[in-house]
Amino acid sequence: MSSPWSIRPAERRDVKELLFIEQSQFPEPWTKGMLLDEITNTETRRYTVAVADKTIVGYLGVMYVLDELHINTIGIRPGFEGRGIASSLLDEAWIEARSRAITRATLEVAVGNTRAQNLYYRYGFKPVGVRKNYYEKTHEDALVLWADLIPEV
Repeated sequence: MSSPWSIRPAERRDVKELLFIEQSQFPEPWTKGMLLDEITNTETRRYTVAVADKTIVGYLGVMYVLDELHINTIGIRPGFEGRGIASSLLDEAWIEARSRAITRATLEVAVGNTRAQNLYYRYGFKPVGVRKNYYEKTHEDALVLWADLIPEV
């Protein structure tokens, strides 16, 4: 069964919608400049968007460091949560990562964000540490998660 959204690389023209999602979802949203820098740095970054009916319903930003993938950000448009969009974005990122011989993935997630943690645990992430007061505005700690990317057979 195909999903009602498609995934494509993020483009400069997407920044306004990404900003809306960032601001609606995170207490410390990325700025327009930060998002533009990330989207246009295609050597070490890869940003994708999920689009349904010409509207961006989610996005994922990753960074490649040697043989590792770092999940920088993932966001879902309000009202579209729980539909599998984040999983679709991660599935697509895993395929791309494996094609680049990436063997591990990491990220930080707020300790209070159990919904995101549950998603990451389904992808094999495990907590390996805590970054105290990681989030500047909320002073919330972040869990550091790592996962091994198992090659598809």
